[in-house]
Amino acid sequence: MTDRFDAMAAFVAVADAEGFAPAARRLGLSPSAVTRLVAGLEDRLGLRLLQRTTRRVALTDAGGRFLLRARRILSDLREAEDSAAAERAAPAGHLVVAAPVMFGRLHVGPLVCEFLSRHLEVTGELTLSDRYIDLLEDGIDVALRIGTLQDSTLVARRVGETRRVWVAAPDYLAKAGMPSGPDDLARHRIIHCTALGVERAWRFHRGEAVETVAITPRYVTNSVDAALWHAAQGGGVATALSYQVQDAVRAGRLVPVLEAFEPPPLPIQFVYPSARLLSAKVRALVELARSTRDWRFTALDGVTRRGT
Repeated sequence: MTDRFDAMAAFVAVADAEGFAPAARRLGLSPSAVTRLVAGLEDRLGLRLLQRTTRRVALTDAGGRFLLRARRILSDLREAEDSAAAERAAPAGHLVVAAPVMFGRLHVGPLVCEFLSRHLEVTGELTLSDRYIDLLEDGIDVALRIGTLQDSTLVARRVGETRRVWVAAPDYLAKAGMPSGPDDLARHRIIHCTALGVERAWRFHRGEAVETVAITPRYVTNSVDAALWHAAQGGGVATALSYQVQDAVRAGRLVPVLEAFEPPPLPIQFVYPSARLLSAKVRALVELARSTRDWRFTALDGVTRRGT
């Protein structure tokens, strides 16, 4: 089994370095030893993984497909070794965390900073993006995600909850009137943030029933910050997640509307690949969040609301 892992590591190194000699230098082996390992792997699989010429080495189609699997297997092996070592060692190494832009800036960034101050043997990296990130392909140790998981291969640890809300500025509502139901939105100016969904429709809940209302936006942006700023200037009605508007509502810049039609809370959770054993650094970060943070953003005005 060790020979198989060695051969797999040699193949990945050759693919990355695009040559046997540079791969051998990276692995601390002779070029002939690397050649034997890769040749043995190809013989065992019955596949040609690399095309060799006098100038370069290139992946075959089968080699490209196998490279993805080999990376994952070797990553799982390293993670298993890290996890075993974690049983007797404090968190150490490099920790890569991903989070949505606004939640990451407001909450995950401070969490990572506190974590690094507690664990001096860990270096940290925080990636903020509202696009979907593949943890394995992008080398992410743990990611914070909001909402129901679409990827069933991930393990989730819930650390809080938030909900979708609708808001507008007090001055705007004084002129346009408070909407009493989703049907009233037809007479209101609408602010649409594509970061929360590209579909130009909002979904409201009436008990167990779900009502979808098409919207015609007056203003469209891919930035939650920009959408909420425009709403606070009297630009119209906007939708957001409750943690995103919490400060503006408490300061009186925005007012919740259509509260009776809000959907159930969405989970806030840390996720990591189920194929990996949980490393000490990831476990410590998640436990720090669970023990020191209250990420239940289901009340906007200090009053606990339905479903909380």
